Amino acid sequence: MAQASASPDISGRSLPPLGSNDGLPPDIKAALDTYRTKDTSKVVVRFKAVGNAPIMRQNFYKITSSNRFQAVIQFLRRELGWKAGDPLFTYINLAFSPAPDDTVSNLFKSFSTDGHLIVNYSTTAAWG
Repeated sequence: MAQASASPDISGRSLPPLGSNDGLPPDIKAALDTYRTKDTSKVVVRFKAVGNAPIMRQNFYKITSSNRFQAVIQFLRRELGWKAGDPLFTYINLAFSPAPDDTVSNLFKSFSTDGHLIVNYSTTAAWG
């Protein structure tokens, strides 16, 4: 026995092109446009050496707040002249090691001190 499938008639409807905001309510359009724009504000990051890590000549930098913390780690490696295989441990306020996918703005909003995000760095694990 063959069963006839009862599918709805969609011949008059079509999906909008990908990336198109046509047909969306204005408040949703505004939210999507806000989400798509990249945050270009800067955050002051202060680097502090811990243990036997070399001290940087300049320890204050302005970093784009929408960057992931991984970008801060890569920047620090570049400034110190360290290769990807060299050990580098980073901590926020001498307390915890943030995940590389945390955004700098979230870390700054949650853990800033005197308008700076303090990033401690070491060549060995300093805190558990």
